[in-house]
Amino acid sequence: MNKYKVKPPIANKTPKKFKKHDDERIDNYYWLNKRENPKVIDYLKAENDYFEQMTVHTDKFQEDLFQEMKSRIKQDDESVPYKKNGYFYITRFHKGDQYPIYARKKETLKNTEEILFNVNEMAKGYEYYQLKGLSISPNNKIAVFGVDKVSRRQYTLQFKNLETNTIYPDTIENTTGTATWASDNKTIFYAKQDSKTLRSHKIYKHVLGTDVSEDIEVYHEKDDTFGTFVYKTKSEKYIVIGSYSTVSTEYSYLLANSPSGKFKLFQPRERDLEYSIAHYDGSFYILTNKDKATNFKLMKTSETNTSKEFWEDVIPHRKDVLLEDISIFKDYLVLEERSNGLNKIRIIRWDKTEDYYLPFSEETYTVGVYANPEFDTNIIRYGYNSMTTPSSVIDFNMDDKTSEIKKEQEVLGGKFNKDNYISERIWVTSRDQKRVAVSIVYRKDTELNNSTPLLLYAYGSYGHTISDGFSTTRLSLLDRGFVFAIAHIRGSEYLGRQWYEDGKLLNKMNTFNDFVDCAKYLINNNYTSAEHLYAMGGSAGGLLMGAVINMNPELFKGVIAAVPFVDVLTTMLDDTIPLTTGEYDEWGNPNQKKYYNYMKLYSPYDNVENKRYPNLLVTTGLHDSQVQYFEPAKWVAKLREQTKNDNKVLLYTNMSVGHGGASGRFDSLKDTAREYAFLLDLENILKS
Repeated sequence: MNKYKVKPPIANKTPKKFKKHDDERIDNYYWLNKRENPKVIDYLKAENDYFEQMTVHTDKFQEDLFQEMKSRIKQDDESVPYKKNGYFYITRFHKGDQYPIYARKKETLKNTEEILFNVNEMAKGYEYYQLKGLSISPNNKIAVFGVDKVSRRQYTLQFKNLETNTIYPDTIENTTGTATWASDNKTIFYAKQDSKTLRSHKIYKHVLGTDVSEDIEVYHEKDDTFGTFVYKTKSEKYIVIGSYSTVSTEYSYLLANSPSGKFKLFQPRERDLEYSIAHYDGSFYILTNKDKATNFKLMKTSETNTSKEFWEDVIPHRKDVLLEDISIFKDYLVLEERSNGLNKIRIIRWDKTEDYYLPFSEETYTVGVYANPEFDTNIIRYGYNSMTTPSSVIDFNMDDKTSEIKKEQEVLGGKFNKDNYISERIWVTSRDQKRVAVSIVYRKDTELNNSTPLLLYAYGSYGHTISDGFSTTRLSLLDRGFVFAIAHIRGSEYLGRQWYEDGKLLNKMNTFNDFVDCAKYLINNNYTSAEHLYAMGGSAGGLLMGAVINMNPELFKGVIAAVPFVDVLTTMLDDTIPLTTGEYDEWGNPNQKKYYNYMKLYSPYDNVENKRYPNLLVTTGLHDSQVQYFEPAKWVAKLREQTKNDNKVLLYTNMSVGHGGASGRFDSLKDTAREYAFLLDLENILKS
């Protein structure tokens, strides 16, 4: 019996039969896949109305949370200026503005500022607006930039004359939003997308002032499991076209001062050979897994002999250290490494006279090197933060080893004191005896016991590692007695590349089992209890949420699944849906029976059963191109039909955005306030 007076919408059931590998599935809610059907929009609006009615008692609290989170943000804020090609570039926010202002100053920060773009003016009249890929011509006179007004990640490229402040008539539709300048200040290279699947599949060359219809296709990626992109090396010498899949890459290169030339293949693609290239002082440097270097190594080769038989080791493979990235400077090579789950920055002089790591003392933290576009400099800029320490931007002098903090994130409101919080890292032994790290943060005055509310977050796919970073919005949970935890489960690269390999394809169940084992550990060790444990994940992390509540729904009081990928089989069998073909090496190709059968074991939508589910908040965006809105919509319809109890099953669809949510910096806080209010309401904590 439903204890709520408001009745939820009940989706019509229109059975559709799917048959594959002699297996038959019935999808009663497949009709929700048709966005153009007015009944679909009506249903989504009915779900939104139901959500509003079920949460109306938290409306004031949501607004209070929003204002609270907003009050911590420095509204008049700007980035640390960085120098490139004679100009200092600055990104600024003014009080009350949703969007940034991009500016620059010539040669010195004392000079007059030049406003490049005020996105607040550009975004007027649009519910969603994103400017991306701002790139300045080598002579500093023209900017190319991408604009998305729908939130479907289909960008229109435009050009602006920075001397006259006029926008050129050239517009290039359906791009990835970035472009690369040749050295002649008039030629750009850019990636076009397939209009239906959104796969970046072609590289074009455009000459400023010519009709877009005359643009020349210079590369076509015909393999539908690959995407393509284009960039310029930091040395400015080469234009590079890259093609990528989950397990293979390939590059071609062209002198930037010869845009009419022909691209030369660097090393032909091979299954399971991944590499990326950077250029310095007559050599290419290659970050690669060649020779079974699971955690990657650094190699080099000459500009003339680039195929793999000529590659030579620079930094050899190490079993316990993941080499994540490199940065090249005139006198130094900088490595970004990860060992035992933690980021490290290693600095090596090219002449081999020095080789050292930057010291970091906290038990868990996140550090990352910035783009550092200047080549001839002894300064490296990096960012540092932890779960208790706000972000800092630091300039480190690689010659004399001195540091200068260029900016520290301010937490306004007068209430934050980092000494009031504690973070730690615990290790959970999984059912197959692997050690899984869980990073935890909470207020020092929060008692850890079976009455403590705890939110367990994870992602666990694509090798993406969730950072142990600081969050001003998270303080609204911590200050109300919540513990926040991140489970570094398999499928990420927290413990190296093999940690990722052990959580994909036919090993995917490890991801879900790790999360469940972490949840059980937290309960069994009195950090919380099933009555106060919550879980959250988004996108592939939403798949994680769907899988674990099918497996062990009794562990969680409530779950937030944001833009969740839950209809795995149907989506992966439909190669017209964006991203599908490029995902085969992550999830498997269900056209092959072994992958079909394995996916069916965990696909959340296919495994909904007549059982007791936790309280659920599911969110999506109507224009989502990565996880289509209909996956969470169908999932909620089926859950509501099947669940045995009267716990909340809520769906909220933002009718004007896509996968990334709202575009304005304050609008996104409203999304967070909505999610936090859901959790705090379940704990009966509705105090501001």
